[in-house]
Amino acid sequence: MDPKTLFSGITLALGAFASYAISDAFSKLLGGQLDPFEVAFSGGVFGLLLLPFIRKPGEAYSDVFRTQEPAMWALRAVCTFVATAASVEAFMLLPMPEALSLMFLMPLFVTILSVVLLKEKVTAWAWLAVVLGFIGVLIVLRPGVRALHFGHLCALIAAIANAGSVIAYRLAGQNSARLSLFGSSLAGPLIGNGILMWAHASWPHGVTTWVYLFGYGFLAAFGQLLMMMATARAPANRVALPQYSQMVWGVALSYLVFHQPLDGWTFVGILVVTLSGLLNWIRQRIRYERMALKERLERMQAKKIAKAAEKIAAKQAKDQALREHQQAIADKISPTR
Repeated sequence: MDPKTLFSGITLALGAFASYAISDAFSKLLGGQLDPFEVAFSGGVFGLLLLPFIRKPGEAYSDVFRTQEPAMWALRAVCTFVATAASVEAFMLLPMPEALSLMFLMPLFVTILSVVLLKEKVTAWAWLAVVLGFIGVLIVLRPGVRALHFGHLCALIAAIANAGSVIAYRLAGQNSARLSLFGSSLAGPLIGNGILMWAHASWPHGVTTWVYLFGYGFLAAFGQLLMMMATARAPANRVALPQYSQMVWGVALSYLVFHQPLDGWTFVGILVVTLSGLLNWIRQRIRYERMALKERLERMQAKKIAKAAEKIAAKQAKDQALREHQQAIADKISPTR
């Protein structure tokens, strides 16, 4: 792969996770001002602004709802709805690093669902990575020492819902168009949160509230767009590592904006969670490099076989031509009857 293309993909992924983190900070700033479902609904509304930039020439906006896998499209929409609503509530109630550490359990749920639903084989290294991540989350939360409340449950639900979205994408394969994939991530918040917000919805008042709403919704959708562009330029295992920059953003924003410094145990737990992600990334990279090396060796072997076949064919053609030439000479010098 072209190093410039790979670098641009990783850079886009860094931008995507920065957008996600800042979007989460905006949702936390809205805590106590608006209903969480109303905030999540705004994510779908402002995300519509990005559709013209995603639509390819010749595509119709109706392609947002057109897909070859309607069941998987609906499942992604439902999972996105649950994830957005739960994550908004979690960030309103919890410090950002604490909420993110729980949401980083998503790989554990993806691994479990992959074994149960997709019948995928999971290596011992993969299980080690997810167990390390789980231990890191336990260090952050310290159940039995600290009281757990509804915010922790919401963060856990968001992690499970995001894992379900990943599995739905895998089950759908690569047949869905980009506009359809993005559309399913908008339809969930628009429909699901739109229905649930009416019980406690209120019209936002003040420029500041509108700025926070726009910042949350637009940056969340913008992060999805950047991630789609990143995965088009670099393999998925290469754009996975920058995900942990989101934790750095979370820690920084928590301290600078919300004045919530980390305690020692939370810092240790975040390090363990990050280590688990790095371990999983290294495993995926080794696997990718092995597959790439195997493909290169197979191509080289195929070229060698093709060249050998060409040499044999050329030699046979030369021998045939020589025999025909010798036969022609023999016919000329032979006595005429």
